[in-house]
Amino acid sequence: MPPATSATARTTSGRGGIRRDVVAALAITTTISYGTLYYAFSALLDPMRTALGISTTVATGALTTASLVSAVLGVPVGRWLDRHGGHALMTVGAAIAAASLLGWSRVQSPGQLYVVFVALGVASAMVLYPPAFAVIVAVTAPERRTTALLGVTLVAGFASSIFIPLTGQLIHAYGWRHALVVLAAVVAVATIPLHAFVLRSAPPPAPRQSPTARPGRVLRDAGFWLLAVAFVLHSSALAVIGVHLVSYLTWLGHTPTTAARLTGLLGLLSVTGRVTVTILRRWLSITSITAVIVCVQGAALVLLPAAGHSIAGAAACLTAFGLGFGVASLAKPAIVLDRYGDHDYATIAGILGTPITIATATAPLAAAALATTLGYTPLIRTAAATCILAALALTAARYLPPPATGR
Repeated sequence: MPPATSATARTTSGRGGIRRDVVAALAITTTISYGTLYYAFSALLDPMRTALGISTTVATGALTTASLVSAVLGVPVGRWLDRHGGHALMTVGAAIAAASLLGWSRVQSPGQLYVVFVALGVASAMVLYPPAFAVIVAVTAPERRTTALLGVTLVAGFASSIFIPLTGQLIHAYGWRHALVVLAAVVAVATIPLHAFVLRSAPPPAPRQSPTARPGRVLRDAGFWLLAVAFVLHSSALAVIGVHLVSYLTWLGHTPTTAARLTGLLGLLSVTGRVTVTILRRWLSITSITAVIVCVQGAALVLLPAAGHSIAGAAACLTAFGLGFGVASLAKPAIVLDRYGDHDYATIAGILGTPITIATATAPLAAAALATTLGYTPLIRTAAATCILAALALTAARYLPPPATGR
């Protein structure tokens, strides 16, 4: 593992080398941001689609557009974070998010919807996990970073549980347009001040001199590309299961209500999985832990077509799969830090995150075509094989040395 730098000591403060105020603020803002910019869409989809007179494909294409815009901005946002820190960027991003949600409430056509979602994609690149993690890396001592990252992801893991039903209640009470106005107000009142005032005291990263983790050197590292392949494959599988699981369980014979409840296990167990990873990291490397969990997910999906006809069998398979559902969000920054240190962390994370975000955005569309052509069972088996291949790629990356540290 690359040694800690003097910049780390300069940028960390608080008891035990952890900025609790920053961690708490980012836990709140990422929860609200994911809830309003991503998860609320599922509750808004049908009433919005009906009001605008557009198909489900056209409507969900707007969300895909936002994800692709966010992916394109991953590297430039990372470079900004490495040079200037997250205070200004995340504050402006929160303002764009609030304005975009307000604009969404006023759209009258598909063209306007897509313009708004381009802006939402810009905001997403500026306020979700990647910039939040970069800030935490800059202000937290190396030995406390996993704890700090866990704190943020544990809270944000409840974003869907909070904001999907909340948005549904707002739609029921006020209609979908006014629901978006309320969500915009939540973003404006809660996240803009927290980014503006709490992050102001978080200093930007100090200038880095060592070339150990310069992006060009990292791109010549075979281990980096194995990690990229692993997380692209794994993220694709998660996205496919997240979108198509309810339909598949219904196809297996479960009622829609039962299928939805079984799918809800994934969100609850994602938090458990993150805690499990943090505990196991005391004895094992984060890459090895992640590889094992992803392999277990693949095995669970292999068994699902046979065991999933009963509620108990489906619950058992989804419990095993759900333990890894939220692991990647914690594993990716930890693996990058373990392999490359904190030099140019945000830029490297942005390079790694770009294909992952693209895969997450596009995989469900490809999966829909596969399910239509071949059926749901081949789709689930493909997702299982994808997880197992991802685990193998992670295992291979574990045994490749990181880039040399020479100047």
